[in-house]
Amino acid sequence: MNFNNARFLTSYGKFSQIPESERTEIAFAGRSNVGKSSLINKILGRKSLARVSATPGKTATINFFELESIYIVDLPGYGYAKVSKTEKQRWSSLIEGYLQADRQLDLVFQLVDFRHPPTSDDILMINFLIDSEIPFVVVLTKADKLKKKQRAERLEKLQGELPCADQITVIPFSAETGEGVEEIRRIIEDIAEETDNI
Repeated sequence: MNFNNARFLTSYGKFSQIPESERTEIAFAGRSNVGKSSLINKILGRKSLARVSATPGKTATINFFELESIYIVDLPGYGYAKVSKTEKQRWSSLIEGYLQADRQLDLVFQLVDFRHPPTSDDILMINFLIDSEIPFVVVLTKADKLKKKQRAERLEKLQGELPCADQITVIPFSAETGEGVEEIRRIIEDIAEETDNI
C-alpha cells in the first residue's frame, strides 16, 4: 500500500451532511491537542495533509481522506474546555452520530497522551467503543517526551487506568522519531487487504 498516495477528500461539520458509507473506514479519535493531525500526517508520509494547529480544538469537522480502497476518517478532538457549550454539543453529536451510524467502520485508533493518565473523556470514549463493540487500538502519543523509566511507569499504571487494559492493543507513538508508524501502517494494510479480498 502506498501511503503517500492518500488525498484529502472532504470535511463535514454536521453528521447529517455525511453520505452513506460505501467503503471500509478507519477512524482516528482523541482529545484536542493529543497529536491526531501529526499522527495522520506521519502515517501518510505528508507534512500537512491533516492540518496541524497550535490551537486545541481546531479540528471541528470530520475529515475524510482517501487511501486506495479505504477511507481514513479524522474525528474532531474532544474535551477542549475553551469552546462554547453549543460548539461542544455539535462536536459531540458529530462524533457520536458517526460512531453510532451503520457504517463500514473497521477500526478506531484511539489516541491517548502517553505522558498523562487518560482523561475522563478518554475513558468515556474507550467505554463507548467497548460497549458498542467497535474494534479499537490505543495509540499512546508523544512517546519521545518520556524517558525510559517514565515510560515503564506509565505503561504499568495504564494497566489500572484503562478499562479492559489486558485485552487492549497499545502502541506507543512519536511523530518526532517515527516510533509506532510501521505498526500502525501494518494494521491499516491488513484491514485494506481483507477488504480487497471480500
